[in-house]
Order: sequence, then C-alpha cells, then structure tokens
Amino acid sequence: MSESKIRCTPFAQRSTSHVAIVLDKQLRRQVTVDGVNYTLAVDPEGFRLTGKGKRNPEVELRWRDLLSGEAAMATALNASLSKKRQTASKPAIEQLAPTGKGVPKKRAR
Repeated sequence: MSESKIRCTPFAQRSTSHVAIVLDKQLRRQVTVDGVNYTLAVDPEGFRLTGKGKRNPEVELRWRDLLSGEAAMATALNASLSKKRQTASKPAIEQLAPTGKGVPKKRAR
C-alpha cells in the first residue's frame, strides 16, 4: 500500500469546456455601490438597477439599445438633465404659495 489511490468524485470529472446558459428568466442580485445597496435585475430584455427598497429603477437599459449605440446617447442626455435639475435655483414650493385670491371673505354682522 505504498501507492495511495485518489478517488475521483463527479465534481472533479467536469469537463473544462464552458457552455453559456441561456438567459430565459429574470436574475436578481444585490450590489453595493459607494455604500448604497441596489438590486440588479437582468432579464432577456435588458437590465435594471433599482435602489434597495424602491420600486422604480434608477437605471434601465435594453440590450438592443446597448448594441446600437443609443445607450451612450441616452446616458449623456440623462447626465446633462440631472445636472440641470440639481442646479435649479428656486424650488417649486415657493411658486405654490397662497395668494389669498379666490377665497371668499367673511361678511361683518
């Protein structure tokens, strides 16, 4: 018994060729970016990145847009729009302040 036998388990007998699995249903994973948790959903149509606990995705990209180059234009447009939103000087609440018009006055008795 000077020579020891090594048992091969089914896991060790796997082939080295890699076969891609078809993405036929949604795959969800949690990712953390700059300390903020997000849910990444990948499906046959594209992917969505949603803040943890939120319903609406912050980023949504379709595979067709990514391959056609439209995704780059959409990203640049969204970035420029978000910069304009952040630099808005007056909030909309100030514009909704009551003016007193349209409210009936009380009659003196």
